[in-house]
Amino acid sequence: MAAAGSSPSIVEYFGGEDGYRCGYCKNESGNLSHGMWAHSMTVQDYQDLIDRGWRRSGKYVYKPIMNQTCCPQYTIRCQALHFQTSKSHKKVLKKMLKFISKGDVSKVVSEEEPMDSHIEDVVSCDFAYKSESHVSQSELTPLSEDHAERVENEDKDTGETKEEVNQQTVESGSLQICADRDTPVSGEPSHSAKTVHAPPKPGKGADLSKPPCRKAKDIRKERKLQKLLQNQMRTLEGSQLQAGDQVCLLENSKSKANQPKTIEDFIFDALPDDARHKLEVRVVRSSPPSSQFKATFQESYQVYKRYQMVIHKDPPDKPTINQFTRFLCDSPLEAENAPNGPECGYGSFHQQYWLDGKIIAVGVIDILPYCVSSVYLYYDPDYSFLSLGVYSALREIAFTRQLHEKAPDLCFYYMGFYIHSCPKMRYKGQYRPSDLLCPETYVWTPIEQCLPLLEHSKYCRFNQDVKAVDEGRIKELGRVRVLHKRTVMPYSVYKKRRKGPSDEASVQQYASLVGQTCSERMLLFRS
Repeated sequence: MAAAGSSPSIVEYFGGEDGYRCGYCKNESGNLSHGMWAHSMTVQDYQDLIDRGWRRSGKYVYKPIMNQTCCPQYTIRCQALHFQTSKSHKKVLKKMLKFISKGDVSKVVSEEEPMDSHIEDVVSCDFAYKSESHVSQSELTPLSEDHAERVENEDKDTGETKEEVNQQTVESGSLQICADRDTPVSGEPSHSAKTVHAPPKPGKGADLSKPPCRKAKDIRKERKLQKLLQNQMRTLEGSQLQAGDQVCLLENSKSKANQPKTIEDFIFDALPDDARHKLEVRVVRSSPPSSQFKATFQESYQVYKRYQMVIHKDPPDKPTINQFTRFLCDSPLEAENAPNGPECGYGSFHQQYWLDGKIIAVGVIDILPYCVSSVYLYYDPDYSFLSLGVYSALREIAFTRQLHEKAPDLCFYYMGFYIHSCPKMRYKGQYRPSDLLCPETYVWTPIEQCLPLLEHSKYCRFNQDVKAVDEGRIKELGRVRVLHKRTVMPYSVYKKRRKGPSDEASVQQYASLVGQTCSERMLLFRS
């Protein structure tokens, strides 16, 4: 769905890295992955890549070598439209409401809640820059149309694979900022979801042999019901209500009141006029940086620095502005806007949590054609008692549901990687319903079906159909698009022009990992 006139993705493939230190099991050289430097990337290409197990850290895009790495990392997504808040999630949401409305500070954190929620904090960003590209911008700019035409004719003359070769002009996406508007959104399930999950088993319920007791909570509900009824009656503006109409309104109100609370009911609950605090969530585009992002850069960086030093025990000289920029601000994703897309557009953003006029947390996210993808979270350690990791994940799920109202295809929340072999990283499985990506066939499988397999082996093929294959696998290597000497050409032409030893094995590996579709859209840089 690349916007018309947008520049193509340009990547530099580095192949399989030497093993580096694993942040999960602390193995000094057991973490293995394939990597490439993305000079630029369309949101559709990145969406397709993460649906094949890739993930970005700054402009570096990597894919764990699943059957070799010490701690296999499975891409996990939550079906946001069907999201079910757990008991511990509700506790976190209520804790935030109490803090904002009454200033109540509860220092007790549930054992079920990790300090950090939806980001793999232990993954160092250092490895992402071992192979940082040093190619000049001029080498990445395709030449004029006539050069491309000659290459195309050369391909035709040989009678081999025909490939349209053209040069696309680069247009920077327009800057558009999306504020996280505090308005409830519908949680209606999407029919596009491939898997259907059974509802959780009900509890035992009340003891019917005893008379029902009147809890304070029930009394509050009744008052709320009466208020809702009064408001509904007022909306009919003077029209005469018959007794039957009142009964009908009351029944409708009761049915709404009896429904389980949605995530929006907690997040957007009306606050009292004398609320002790004010929480505001702002979404600002980080790449290319918007004016709001630039204006808050220093404050945001200071929160990151404190977070890394206090939570991750980094020495003061490690979380530099340069590291922060490369890791969490730089992004290869092109800003794109589409008529049927979200108002803020697609691309990379920072979701800033402002409490009483200051930033206390920042969620780094990518907004893609089918999902909101969580990249990282950092927060002010003084507010650890608010379980900001869990709270921000829940806000991002609600944000995904909100974006779905304008962009119907956008209905998933990607949480990065699920690492079953590392117990402290299993919390992502608590966001239900969720699916894991099969590392061999790239189909989504409900996590409930995956967990028993992972208990027996840390590496698993989730697709139980033994005949199933990777449908997006490379079929024609000659059609892979290459950028060589500023000219776009199919690999079949490049192969003839290339001097020196063959690089076919490397190109074959790249194409098999990104898949046929991306290999024909993206430009693989060759020097």
